[in-house]
Amino acid sequence: MADSTRTVLILGKIADAGCEKLRAADGYTLIERPDHAEDRFDVAGQADAIIVRMTAINPELLSHAPNLKFVARHGVGYDTVDVPALSKRGIPLAVTGDVNSGAVAEHTLTMMLALAKKTVEYDRAMRADNFAIRDTFSAIELCGRNVFLVGFGRIGRKVADMCLALGMSVTIYDPYLKPEAIAGLGFKLVEDLSEGLASADFVNVHAPLTPQTKHIINAETVAQMKPGARVINVARGGLVDEKAVLKALNDGHLHGAGFDVFENEPPTSDDALLQHPLTIVSPHCAAFTIECADRMALSCAENVMGFFNGALDSALVINKETYQAA
Repeated sequence: MADSTRTVLILGKIADAGCEKLRAADGYTLIERPDHAEDRFDVAGQADAIIVRMTAINPELLSHAPNLKFVARHGVGYDTVDVPALSKRGIPLAVTGDVNSGAVAEHTLTMMLALAKKTVEYDRAMRADNFAIRDTFSAIELCGRNVFLVGFGRIGRKVADMCLALGMSVTIYDPYLKPEAIAGLGFKLVEDLSEGLASADFVNVHAPLTPQTKHIINAETVAQMKPGARVINVARGGLVDEKAVLKALNDGHLHGAGFDVFENEPPTSDDALLQHPLTIVSPHCAAFTIECADRMALSCAENVMGFFNGALDSALVINKETYQAA
């Protein structure tokens, strides 16, 4: 592509490393706005490229962006991006690739350990002068327990390795995973979701959000879980029917749940998930370590520069028919 100044609209805060990389390169002007900025339609008209976190990239926004040539997603999920609408305009969408899986896997293990060891509950009790809570003997060990992973992409694989190292047994459900891909690794693959649910102490969701996976954890699948199981979702809010999980927590069927993602983000302060004593919640931040934030921001900057230089890694492009490397 011919050398010229390109305007990059950044929707949602990214780490300084990404902005600095673009500013240090010749020919890039940045416009930075928070997610869902009220003036996003106005500034979209100036954009040659967009780096986006959670703002919807939809036909309405695209109609205000006649010069848009490329979109870089800050992360690996793209359920807020209308990919067919981009493809219709011939606009590639690129994700960041494997830069956040380690951080998200660690966050998953943090939630598992916190639920198992009653970390939040014990902390609150201590601050309320309830030292006697120790005599409830209600914490459990991860070693010897079974974790069921719904989805086995990069994050699921890292979680599986960590759980195996802690002495857990690991069961996997992923209709796209072939048995030979995990042969000899110590994992069990099941073809039926209900089979994995029935024996799981922890059910961790690591699937993308699609029409097929929406509410894959619902009232029916929760009922198939063994009594005392715990559910963790660090993937996408729409994967879990939150009302079904809350009912099971209240009924005593489930003994805990961890949520980093929610069906409505941000949830309101009176959301029942936030108020429940058996839940652990975090603000969709599993990937937002200092190190991972830098990696994601740099990856976005490199994707933008790679696109305009004709050197974008095509493996990161979702709608591959829209891009051909020079």
